[in-house]
Amino acid sequence: MKNFISLVVTLFAVSFGHAQIPAGYYDAATGLTGYSLKTKLKEIVTNGHQDKGYGGLWDAYKVGDLDKFYENDNTILDIYSEKPAGPDAYSYTPVTDQCGGTTPGSEGGCYNREHLFPQGFFNSASPMRNDYHHVMPTDNVVNGKRNNYPFGTVGTASWTSTSGSKLGVSSFPGFLGIVFEPIDEFKGDVARSLLYFITRYEDDLQTFNYSDVNNPQDGSKNRGFDQWYINLLMLWHQNDPVSPKEIARNNYAYVYQKNRNPYIDHPEYVAMIWTSTLGTDENTAKKDTLKISQNPVRNGALTVSGDHLAKISSVQIISMSGQVVQTIREPFKNSNKIILKSTSKGVYFLKTADQTLKFIVE
Repeated sequence: MKNFISLVVTLFAVSFGHAQIPAGYYDAATGLTGYSLKTKLKEIVTNGHQDKGYGGLWDAYKVGDLDKFYENDNTILDIYSEKPAGPDAYSYTPVTDQCGGTTPGSEGGCYNREHLFPQGFFNSASPMRNDYHHVMPTDNVVNGKRNNYPFGTVGTASWTSTSGSKLGVSSFPGFLGIVFEPIDEFKGDVARSLLYFITRYEDDLQTFNYSDVNNPQDGSKNRGFDQWYINLLMLWHQNDPVSPKEIARNNYAYVYQKNRNPYIDHPEYVAMIWTSTLGTDENTAKKDTLKISQNPVRNGALTVSGDHLAKISSVQIISMSGQVVQTIREPFKNSNKIILKSTSKGVYFLKTADQTLKFIVE
């Protein structure tokens, strides 16, 4: 009976949430698929969008981010500290507990403004910096631990928050760097926010700092993210469907800044635009066979083995600090070796459109 009641409440909330979509809002997208659909959605969510400024987010949080879904106590609903199945380790009173001049040393000190797409990648430019759809209130310390690392699934955690969010080396196919993993309850929220971001700012993506190894952009305006990241976000979108909390926040976003997240209103758009390669024979081949031989590298020549090498259009060699030290077009046209130029000893990443591999130069 409890599950039945929960289902009824959820269905009612979803129906009510969808009733808040303005009549005709998505009419122009009817019949479109693929990146043409994405571009049309960009036009829809850009039209009428009002930039309320960075300071305006504080006021938005005290209305649109109150916990009416778990403890139902009107504290700030923080996706990095919420414990859906039990009492939270701490809670935040709106306004009173927002971060100010003093930086706390442990969780529970204050909440700040977390950019799910890190603002360092777009030089803190507006309106991206102020967009409520991807800037959420979160605990200051957990936000700092997340830093500008991409989201992902963690193998062995180097740090874990009180609610179970984790930092550590990626265990997801296609990326071997450090990632941050939120709890399952909010993975879909994160995915849909990030897909909104690369849709709303489609025309700006190629001006961002996508050379940073932590930035999963692929350098295009169409797909937007590396294939491994699209695989991850689509998986999270599928496994954590749209919740009443997301619908309510999306409805408030429209009141606040006059645009909506289409992937909350129409979850089916995600699969209509992007394609996952998880589970396909092609992806398995790439994942299992694309490797760096003779790692650490000692002779200045990086040897890569794997299928479909000749189809790789370009690679980047990136330092641990995120600096692109070398870009090679058609790197494997004539051989499977890359000659490293002026690369000192240390840890580096080889980045293709679909994978990021770590290697050491000695």
